Amino acid sequence: MSPAETDAETDPAPDSAELAPPRRRFVDLSPLRISPAFARLWIGTSISGIGAHLTVVAVGLQIYAMTSSTFAVALVGGLALVPMIVAGVWGGMLADAFDRRLVLIVSSLVGWASTIALVVLSAVDAALAADGGRGEVWPFYLVTTVNSVAATISGATRFSVYPRLLPAAYVSRASALGGISGGIQLTAGPALAGVLVATIGLPLTFAVDAVLFTAGFLGILGLPKLRPLSRTARPGWESLRDGVAFLRQAPNIRASFLVDIVAMSFGRPFVLLPAVGATVIGGGPVTVGVLTAAAAVGTFLTGVFSGPVARVHRFGIAIGRAIIVYGAFVAAFGAVLAAMQTGWFGPVGPEWGQANVVALVLAAIALAGTGASDEVSAIFRSTMLLTAAPDEMRGRLQGVFTVVVTGGPRIGDLYAGVLASLVALWFPPVLGGLAIMAILAVLLRVLPSFRAYDARDPKP
Repeated sequence: MSPAETDAETDPAPDSAELAPPRRRFVDLSPLRISPAFARLWIGTSISGIGAHLTVVAVGLQIYAMTSSTFAVALVGGLALVPMIVAGVWGGMLADAFDRRLVLIVSSLVGWASTIALVVLSAVDAALAADGGRGEVWPFYLVTTVNSVAATISGATRFSVYPRLLPAAYVSRASALGGISGGIQLTAGPALAGVLVATIGLPLTFAVDAVLFTAGFLGILGLPKLRPLSRTARPGWESLRDGVAFLRQAPNIRASFLVDIVAMSFGRPFVLLPAVGATVIGGGPVTVGVLTAAAAVGTFLTGVFSGPVARVHRFGIAIGRAIIVYGAFVAAFGAVLAAMQTGWFGPVGPEWGQANVVALVLAAIALAGTGASDEVSAIFRSTMLLTAAPDEMRGRLQGVFTVVVTGGPRIGDLYAGVLASLVALWFPPVLGGLAIMAILAVLLRVLPSFRAYDARDPKP
């Protein structure tokens, strides 16, 4: 029996009746109903992702506590960038050549091991700090890089299985459900990190991530076998050449990568938050958790009110306009920081009771706007990729997509960290937000194929 015959139950044919969905305002939950395997994966990813985002915030707080340097926090992403690029490309080739369920299992186990290593490193640093010393920073950089590599491979593989679990007409709705999942993760994870770090300390905070990971692993184990549907070159130069050749003939997919790189490279203020909580708005780790969670609230609300996405067809225009709005909100966040750094609003401090509440609310609203607009863009970009590309290319393209959505923020971290060190904390988001709006306005004019993209006739 061929792999295609074996996996037939995981590749349901589109239901033509679903191609003209009814008008709705709220999210469509039908992908969870029609595919139990997708439902298990979605639930597991939502729970384990809370721990993953908890760790992202906790690592920043850990390194800032050890160094008092925003640039040192930015290096977490900067040092992981090249390994993540390699992992995304290689992971995509693995996903196309082997059983995608097996690739998910192995990469997830590596990620789990790296999280446990963070627990140990943080516990050692806490013990040294109690005696007036500090641990070395470089092991944290090493372990977080391994964690990022594993997450990149898992992400590239996970999203490439959606069209194997769902009819094509449901993929955009599954992507919208991803917004709810991402919103849950980004809201609960950072907020929980701020509270846990302030109450039980960093080592136990990392341990919580290791526990929550179990749910994601169970969701992966519940998947059917997802072997290749057609012959695909083994990971290596031939597979890479095939992927590059396809991308050369896929201007719309290339454009979707480009616009996201612009947004993430110039519009990622999160690396600034430990310093913002300590010196600009005040409130310390709790403020960091609140502001990070605010962006996730925007993501979550977009997912909740994502009913209309099934009726949107002009994806290029929708993506471009969403990213322009994203840039405006990034600039607004920078304006709040600029106002606070003038000193007109009184002193602030690193304790929660020393935060400036007005500035915190305004900054949270701006970051919620970035989360909402970014999720609109993400829904249509991911759907374009999954429906316009053939199955034998989805792993490699999803690998590139994962590199873009995870590597772009690392470039953004370096951009924000360097300019904040050279100028001021408010400068990177103000300049970056304005740059995003200007660049996207130009790209929408010079990329006619992307601007004209119609989901009813998907062309890569």
